[in-house]
Amino acid sequence: MEPHLTAVAVLPMGAALWEGLVALARWIVANSWWLALLAAAVLAGWEYLQRRLSTQALSRRTCLQLEPTPAFEPDAEQIWRQGMQLVRAAGSGPWWTPRRARSVRVRLRADGERPLVYRIEAPATAHALLKQTPYGARVEVKQTGPVADKQRAHVVRAVLTLHGEPGSRLREVPLDPDPLQPLIDAVTDLNSGLGDLAEVCVDLSPAPRWHLAVRRMQAMQRAREQARREARREARWQVSEPADSLPASLGRLLDPAEWQSGPRGQVVMSPRPRRVDREVVLGKLAHSPGLVRVQILVRCASDAAGRAEARLARIGAAMDVYAGPSRLATLGWSAGPLRIGPDRRPWRRRFDEQWAMAVMRPARGGWAHIDELAGLLKPPTAAARLPLLETEMPTYALGENLLPQGWYRGADGRERLLATYEDDTLFEVQSGKAGWGKTMRAQVHAVASAHNGRGLAFVDPHGDSFADVARYLAHEDVIDRVALFDLTVRGDGDMLGCWNVLDMTAGQPAHEVTASVVEAFAGALGWGDVTAPRALTILTKAVEALVAVNTQAVQAQAPQQQATIFQVRALLTDPTFRHLALSALDAEARHWWTRSFPDFPREAVLTVLNPLERLGANPVVRAALGCPVGGYDIRRAMDEGRVLWICPPGTGPTDRLLISLMVHDFLRAGLSRRDLPEAKRRAFRFYLDELISLDQGSSTVLAEITEQLRKFGCRLHGMTQLMHRLSPATRSALLQNASCLSTTAGSAEAIAQITSQWPDTVTARDVAGLERWRHYASFTVAGKRTGPVPIRGPELTEVFGDLARPGQVAALRKTAHANTAAQPLAVLSAVALRQEEAVRAFLTTSTTPTDTHDAGEQYA
Repeated sequence: MEPHLTAVAVLPMGAALWEGLVALARWIVANSWWLALLAAAVLAGWEYLQRRLSTQALSRRTCLQLEPTPAFEPDAEQIWRQGMQLVRAAGSGPWWTPRRARSVRVRLRADGERPLVYRIEAPATAHALLKQTPYGARVEVKQTGPVADKQRAHVVRAVLTLHGEPGSRLREVPLDPDPLQPLIDAVTDLNSGLGDLAEVCVDLSPAPRWHLAVRRMQAMQRAREQARREARREARWQVSEPADSLPASLGRLLDPAEWQSGPRGQVVMSPRPRRVDREVVLGKLAHSPGLVRVQILVRCASDAAGRAEARLARIGAAMDVYAGPSRLATLGWSAGPLRIGPDRRPWRRRFDEQWAMAVMRPARGGWAHIDELAGLLKPPTAAARLPLLETEMPTYALGENLLPQGWYRGADGRERLLATYEDDTLFEVQSGKAGWGKTMRAQVHAVASAHNGRGLAFVDPHGDSFADVARYLAHEDVIDRVALFDLTVRGDGDMLGCWNVLDMTAGQPAHEVTASVVEAFAGALGWGDVTAPRALTILTKAVEALVAVNTQAVQAQAPQQQATIFQVRALLTDPTFRHLALSALDAEARHWWTRSFPDFPREAVLTVLNPLERLGANPVVRAALGCPVGGYDIRRAMDEGRVLWICPPGTGPTDRLLISLMVHDFLRAGLSRRDLPEAKRRAFRFYLDELISLDQGSSTVLAEITEQLRKFGCRLHGMTQLMHRLSPATRSALLQNASCLSTTAGSAEAIAQITSQWPDTVTARDVAGLERWRHYASFTVAGKRTGPVPIRGPELTEVFGDLARPGQVAALRKTAHANTAAQPLAVLSAVALRQEEAVRAFLTTSTTPTDTHDAGEQYA
């Protein structure tokens, strides 16, 4: 076909097509109203379908709460894995789930009852995936339900968006200190009583490929356009600058090459646009792994006006920690009192829908990388300073079975007196410098426990503490339970209680009394099977014999004729007395005295007598321990809830022996409570100051108390200046079983024994600079370890000032002496001096003729 015929044939076809297009356009214009309605109906139907499907998908959610241990310290790799796991969980819904519903929510919630609760809300199909976290055993994952909140009077809302260039990143925040710390500080002073609530929801969704491709193309296009604009700007500058202008003239003068060259014409060439580096322009958008869409919603509420708004401002400031090339900024704007944003209508409805359903509608800058959000993808770590809320550790109130521990200053600047529950506080160790508040804190404990109806024994080697606490114990419900065993008296008319360590009137097993006394001597004197086997054997047999005598005296209704520890001398050195005493023994026991005792050298007997002579050299101790029947009975004090105050004369070698007798008797009495049902074993506390003076290398009594007496209702509170001077067994047992650990300032070596129990929290350097009355302490509350926290030691006057009854102190002392059967020192001294004759008289009248051989006359 010829060319001109083809052209003629095509013209009518083109004209017809043009006419058809024009007709179509006219029809569209003529029916535009109906077409618009149809399009709107289609879009509305599509949106309705999307909403219904989104609502259905988002209603099937699983809620998990992550609770970290105090030692939780994740690394960057664990956080990355957790972030990728969350992204996969977001897309794990049914195939028909709309894009906006493919999300996972990290909810950070604080309501004044918990410092910061970390929850994950994801599709129900992701439950098995999220149940196991990359954080391992240091994060406990608990199944929980949806958040159900009451209505608050004042609610404010905010949406945080990423501001900056599309590929720019947030600041890389280190993991130590915890990136959540600013947020924790922002919500630390929430008041649950005022209905305060603060929540931050971080919604994550996988990045759509087509959306990411569009964003990359847009970013590259903007970068190229920017490069062309810069090139045109540079060209205009070169053309507009005359050759004889001042800048050009100065340039030629400063360039030596211009001096050698003659005048020449200038040729201006248009600069080419700079080359656009794809990696630099796209930034975080260049790589898809770890890239997510993110929206951050914040809501604060309170029943008090103004508190929610102030809280929202503090949370916004806390998010500045991420500010870098890109930053988190609040969506909306304000002009004076006028504010446009998600907290105002009509935008509030959109926010509420996103909040309630976790619908993903991120703003234009809602792209982030997992690395940028690392601080939000984990619970608070060990590097975080969490506030101590009242729900975690109660505030002390009299009569509520609480023990005051110390004054804690909260984030709002107010102090409250921290307390632990009586049943949670088993054993306690206090360490630190002398005069820094250890004893005062123990006195406050003891007074509170007494008013709680509990029994206790307070051993005070200094003798001043009873005068300090007496005015606070002089109450009707306490005074009848107080007993005073004061060995610091001096005058003949001073009242003194007495205690026969061999007294058998309570019906205790003989072997238990023997073992308690012998182990007390061995522990205080360092005797053992290697160091002093003969002295240990002689003392055991002597105590065993005197206990048998006392058992016989009690059975004969003659308790006033019982032997005391000071009759050991007569038993070992007086053949006549020994002959009488052996009549109370069985044949096997007499056999040792007749066959083995004579073979012991005199030095072995003197080894036993020396500590007894030192005890008897003190007239007060001689009077207290030399009477046959006394009012000191630790088992009775335990069972009746007595408040026993014991004041030894000091902490010297002889005094240590006396205290050792008391502590070993405490262990014996505690173990003897096996005969009581567990429900009837009343709790009893034993406060022991100056542990170093008691603990010896060969003594394990303190370790045994902490290891064995918990189940028998016994508690131990120990105070010492230097933990490292305690024996390894005692130190290990105390630290292992301590419910409370506290330390004041001191040497680094001493402090390290306590701070080593708080790894990566408080160091010896932190404690060394503490002021007087200041402590670091950790506690056990409701079975959970709390702290360490800085506290100010409590004082009697500020805690129990309203309880002071100075006018009743005299009556209290009178009752306290009566409860220990106290008598004037002169009276008891006379009784102690005559006791050997009283025992001899009893043995003489009760002895039956035997063929006992008089053993050991050489010791007379």
